[in-house]
Amino acid sequence: MHVVLFQPEIPPNTGNIIRICANTGDNLHLIRPLGFEWDDKRLRRAGLDYHDFTNVTLHDTLEQCQSELSDRRWFAMTTKGSRNFAEIAFEADDVVLYGPETRGLPDELLNQWPAERKLRIPMQPHTRSINLANSVAITLYEAWRQRGYDGLL
Repeated sequence: MHVVLFQPEIPPNTGNIIRICANTGDNLHLIRPLGFEWDDKRLRRAGLDYHDFTNVTLHDTLEQCQSELSDRRWFAMTTKGSRNFAEIAFEADDVVLYGPETRGLPDELLNQWPAERKLRIPMQPHTRSINLANSVAITLYEAWRQRGYDGLL
């Protein structure tokens, strides 16, 4: 799968997502501007030595990324989504877009997707959101589970 982080802000979250992608064999795409420098030590510390095991692509714009991945199904992960992410039969080349930690995906981006492509992770009604790295982990591991962990069990 392809994880797309739109303007990520917190280096340890991105570092943890690098590790998650390495462990699941998924690709990571980062959309600039980033809220940190690519060589930030906090990013490296959180990602440990997994940077070499993850395919990370930096994009200047979301449009550039969309163009490169135009032949795939795209989903937007958002607390505003009406569809439970676990209802999706994920495919190995699907793309899941996540927004910045402090503000989520902007409405102008969310408006590009029909309701069935706006996904949410269920949570208690009195809570606001789930940490970005945890959201990515929840989604990727469910998708990987659906694919039988690519025969690794």
